[in-house]
Amino acid sequence: MILTKRGRLIAFSGLDGAGKSTQINLLLADLRARGQRPVYCWSRGGYTPLFGTLKGFLRRLARGRIVPPTGPSERRSQALDRPGVRRLWLTLALLDLLWFYGVQMRCWLWRGRTVVADRYVWDTLIDFRLNFPQEAVEQWLLWRWLVKATPKPDAAFLLLIPVAESLRRSDRKGEPFRDPPAVLAERLAQYQALAQRGCWHLLDGSRPIADLAGEIAAIVDGVGVAPVAQPVRYTSVVEATR
Repeated sequence: MILTKRGRLIAFSGLDGAGKSTQINLLLADLRARGQRPVYCWSRGGYTPLFGTLKGFLRRLARGRIVPPTGPSERRSQALDRPGVRRLWLTLALLDLLWFYGVQMRCWLWRGRTVVADRYVWDTLIDFRLNFPQEAVEQWLLWRWLVKATPKPDAAFLLLIPVAESLRRSDRKGEPFRDPPAVLAERLAQYQALAQRGCWHLLDGSRPIADLAGEIAAIVDGVGVAPVAQPVRYTSVVEATR
């Protein structure tokens, strides 16, 4: 039986450097100032905390012989070029997300918590399309189960900026594993295509931080319980962090 949702789910998606972390930090501060205890979570297929712990354990157990190091590498690419390894990795990633979204997140919501998700199932869909085009994961039965089990956000925001600006901001932040320009351009096109389905409130990440924060807060207020205190004023810039 799927737990009935009592809390709120707010999801953020978008290109690297578009301002997701900044807006999430501002929203979390706002919610806490109102007396709430929001739950923050970052997720991506193959990169949830549980999956990361499993990979770390296997790396230590086999001294790096089974699971390649984190991040892009020739060894990792060679391993995932093998169909059996690739499909096993994808299956485990989907099962992990089923647990994370279908059980853990629903438990938080059932307990009445406000969950703020940094990236969501749509971001993973785009990752899989770009990284594993030969698999067509969205046609898998396991993927359809995942979509069915994943809670629908009360509000979802997509922040986009031009590719050149994403690269500039990533360089400024010192991102270690940023996408190359061609991949970023394809990722932007994928987001824009999915946005036509009405999955998100589409936001221009080039707008002033305070303006975006005010719009996000107004939308969140419209889908939630009345605040117990006055909202905070967004007067300072919160540095984007991961």
